[in-house]
Amino acid sequence: MAARTRLPLQSLIHKNGHVFRSDRIVHTKTAIQEPVYPPIVPSLTAKSKSAKGRQITEHLDKVRAADVQEKLTFLTRVQRKKYVLCPQTFALNADKWYQHFTKTAYLPGLPEKFIVKETKEESAPATPNASSTIDENAFADIRSHVCHSILQENWYMKKRQPFLQREQEHYVAPFLRNLVSGLTHTMAKHNSVLQLSSLDLDPQVNFYWMRGQRTVPRGHRGGRVEPIRFQIDDKPHRAKLPDPGCYGHTQFHLVPDRYRRDKMAKRNQTDQIEVNLRANGIASLFAWTGAQAMYQGFWNHEDVTRPFVSQAVITDGQYFSFFCYQLNTLGLSMETDTGNHRKNVCWGTDSMRLYEEVKDGAVVGLDNRVLKLLVQFLLN
Repeated sequence: MAARTRLPLQSLIHKNGHVFRSDRIVHTKTAIQEPVYPPIVPSLTAKSKSAKGRQITEHLDKVRAADVQEKLTFLTRVQRKKYVLCPQTFALNADKWYQHFTKTAYLPGLPEKFIVKETKEESAPATPNASSTIDENAFADIRSHVCHSILQENWYMKKRQPFLQREQEHYVAPFLRNLVSGLTHTMAKHNSVLQLSSLDLDPQVNFYWMRGQRTVPRGHRGGRVEPIRFQIDDKPHRAKLPDPGCYGHTQFHLVPDRYRRDKMAKRNQTDQIEVNLRANGIASLFAWTGAQAMYQGFWNHEDVTRPFVSQAVITDGQYFSFFCYQLNTLGLSMETDTGNHRKNVCWGTDSMRLYEEVKDGAVVGLDNRVLKLLVQFLLN
């Protein structure tokens, strides 16, 4: 009698040649363990590069979280040595240096808004915008006012000889003040904003920024790398304010008394006549728009989110130069300039003569093209 035995199932499977496999993949999740201790960070008091980096990071976060007034306090609380740029400088080829310091691209001419078309009746251009268009009668009144302002200071009034280096203040400053005030009053009916505008005489504009870096050559800080700091202290002759509670966008500058075209020609520096004017326009408008952006909460590590625009007129009473500026970036330091493809833009014209001379109580050679361009700047 045969006895029954119990065989294992694995032997039968291999004997018959059939293997049972399961293709189902089983996913398992590992338990995420939260760290018991906070992340390891460098010490704030250690003398190492990582500690210095943490100090800088926490300081920048503290400045970003502050309001505008506290930001200005944080950024200007510690006074450091810096290079002070003079807008009205006589340095050779100063415009190239100022373009580098402010990261500005200079474009000859004016923006398309000020590009005018020639009319068939006269060679003088006409204003392109409908809001800036004025009729012939209004332009005749403006032309009459300009002639009267020129004669007021150069023919009607008998002034004594000014002191040395005081000719611009003695003759040109009153002329420019009467010219801008009269034009603003005359054109107020063509632009309602001019009715609420005012003139700020001798405003003070200050702007501070960092551009590039250097290695301290000697001393107890020798070998350290620090940013190069710049500051502009500008005092335009006057500025047009659309609203007394807001910031203006049009500056009027008088060239210094040392700026004499005839004397520069005698020194064979005729090529530097326009260079000095361009440097003045770039530095003044960069400081003006940069200061406005700072008061809106933007600074080196919080770049502007919208462009800031401004315009300037530089004159010696007879020659006028027009400049427009668009501030696109404030990130000029080594940390923020890396990978920053933005550039500030400045448009400018060469000097244009408003009139030739005053002879026998009449203004000779008054240029309508320059006058219309001045009207466009005030109506803008």
